[in-house]
Amino acid sequence: MKHKRQLVFVCSGSDCKKSGGKEIRKDLKEALKTAPLKGNFKLIQTKCLDMCKSAPLVIFEDHFFKKASSEEVIQKVKKALKIQGPN
Repeated sequence: MKHKRQLVFVCSGSDCKKSGGKEIRKDLKEALKTAPLKGNFKLIQTKCLDMCKSAPLVIFEDHFFKKASSEEVIQKVKKALKIQGPN
């Protein structure tokens, strides 16, 4: 039975793009293509999530990363993989 991939949502609204959301999405896309993250996560680009004052916004698990940075999100994703363990 296949394991479920965890979802990572990145806002692509105009304020998020201006605040670095485009770079975050690009960095996450590259990071999720490398082992051990490859195949365990799915990156989803969303339309505006209406939290523009917190731009750029990334949602992973039950956590909203307000004024997110690539390093912060990638670190959280890697940590989630270690907790999840092999399936």
